[in-house]
Amino acid sequence: MKVLGIDIGGTGIKGAPVEFPSGHMLAEHLHLPTPQPATPRAVTVVIQRMIRHFQFAGPVGVGFPGVIRNGVVGTAANLSSDWVGKNADQIFKRATRLPFRVINDADAAGLAEVRYGAGKKEKGTVVLITLGTGIGSAVFTRGVLIPNTELGHLPLHGKDAEKTASAKAREKHDWSWKKWSKRVREYLLLVESLINPDLMIVGGGVSRRSEKWLPYASKGLRTKVVPAKLYNEAGIVGAAMAAESRR
Repeated sequence: MKVLGIDIGGTGIKGAPVEFPSGHMLAEHLHLPTPQPATPRAVTVVIQRMIRHFQFAGPVGVGFPGVIRNGVVGTAANLSSDWVGKNADQIFKRATRLPFRVINDADAAGLAEVRYGAGKKEKGTVVLITLGTGIGSAVFTRGVLIPNTELGHLPLHGKDAEKTASAKAREKHDWSWKKWSKRVREYLLLVESLINPDLMIVGGGVSRRSEKWLPYASKGLRTKVVPAKLYNEAGIVGAAMAAESRR
């Protein structure tokens, strides 16, 4: 079975067809810039372009950077506020005439890492943290997802944690890996104090260079902290998984 997985981010939208049950991507992912402003209409145009590129005519799964309840957008921190209250499932379905399932983007990445990646053998509580334009989170207990946790908005130094510990914050302030890792460590300690997980997985594009910062960021934590195995492609695979599971 083939499903198109799409991962919407604050700066980029990427997607690829995924085959099940293997979870393997069938082509190199296509990366397109997120439109500014990222209104429902503008993002839908990018989704349509993605579908045409792969000449795809089956089910589509989408990871969305915000709270999603039954397809309805609850928050959209790094996209246009015009999304809030809209049914993203229905918007994309009407525009493409294809079946869609939209879920939180970090939840999508977590689904992939728990089934195919770094959390595959863990039976306890797993927390996935994605470090990108913002900070996303996914929490699993005994393999079951607790959706829409949004731990990136926990307060850290009086601000949303993603303002000081995201990958975007490192680039914005031109911090060294070591300096940034101290901010990430503070954040991971905060998450650990609230959740007390058995395993923490750190994903996003920076997971490919985890040797530069993760040893510092995980120092002193009681919880085992590992980089994502699917790197920044976990969101694509997990979004496809969400659509596949609905069939």
